[in-house]
Amino acid sequence: MKPTGRGLAVTGGGAVLIGAGFTFGYPELAVLGAVALLAAACALAYAAWRPRLSVTRTVEPDRVARGQPCTQTLVVHNGSRLVAATLIAQDRCGGATVAVPLIRLRPARDTTVSYPVPTARRGVVQVGPLSVTRRDPLGLLGARRTHGGTARVWVHPRSHPLAAVPAGIARSLDGRIDRVPHGNITFDALRQYVIGDELRRVHWRTTARIGELMVREYVDTSLPRLVVLLDDRAGAYPQPDDFEHACEAAASVLVAAVREDLAAELLLVGAASAPGTREHQAMGPAGARRVDVAPLLDRLAEAQLHPGDRLGAAIDRLRQYRLGDTLVYLTGSGSAEDLAPVGALHPRYPTIVAGVFGDPAAVPSTVEGVRVLAVPDAASFAAAWDGLERW
Repeated sequence: MKPTGRGLAVTGGGAVLIGAGFTFGYPELAVLGAVALLAAACALAYAAWRPRLSVTRTVEPDRVARGQPCTQTLVVHNGSRLVAATLIAQDRCGGATVAVPLIRLRPARDTTVSYPVPTARRGVVQVGPLSVTRRDPLGLLGARRTHGGTARVWVHPRSHPLAAVPAGIARSLDGRIDRVPHGNITFDALRQYVIGDELRRVHWRTTARIGELMVREYVDTSLPRLVVLLDDRAGAYPQPDDFEHACEAAASVLVAAVREDLAAELLLVGAASAPGTREHQAMGPAGARRVDVAPLLDRLAEAQLHPGDRLGAAIDRLRQYRLGDTLVYLTGSGSAEDLAPVGALHPRYPTIVAGVFGDPAAVPSTVEGVRVLAVPDAASFAAAWDGLERW
């Protein structure tokens, strides 16, 4: 509850008039001062009344690509059966406010207000809560309260169509190179026995031939085959818009992977958690795994530039976990100091593509183990991606 400038003047003037009236013997001044203080007291009682409002908030849709329409709908209901509500209301939408007309909201009635949610930029837009201000008719005092909850709108980066998607080189159980179903455990190689290995994995025929205990080593072919590493270091992008292009390129690759029913993983250089959670994978019909791209795009919407340099830690995680066989590195830094460590992941990741956004002239033409795509924006990245001769 906050007094207005008029309210402060009326209250202060009333006190002065009462004091002057009693001091100099002018009862008329004291009466005027008493009326002013009475008006202030009535304003306090009027503003202190808490309206019985219920707010229902609907956002449709709550996940959109950048530039697509999104509508916020508010239904405000006056729960009082006797008193009409005369209020000033504003709803918060991101960093802006939207006026909500609640003048003379009659008892047991509601009003519906719809307005567009801004989706011009990638990010997470929070809408709400509804801020309601109640002022007395004289404008002496105002009380602001919030009603209803909040909602969030994920504005995903725009994706560009990609025609070519690497299928990976996972080995099937019969030794052929193909795209095996997710969830299989596949024989990979033989290695020497170490303490702790299960004896049921010992390959006795090879052990008898060479005179050493040899055990079978298996790989889990359910691991994602396509890994997108998004560089979110603030120092890697001389122009902030280049990071937006990198996010659009990441979305394009992920959407194309889902279209081809390929598992994918999104990693951010600044992420503290270890990769491989795979919360974006769900079970489809007949127990088959399918990929849900929505959580990945949500992470892209939430991605922000961070200070510091954690690229080395991210590369170490990739080397340790080996999430797939195709790595897509998206950055704004084309320096050899950043690209060379990524190229060192080859042949652990047989296919490595680096998309560098910004000035192509500052990017080295060749980096060992990496196919470098130096492009100015996401649309050019999509064209260069489809222009690769083979994966």
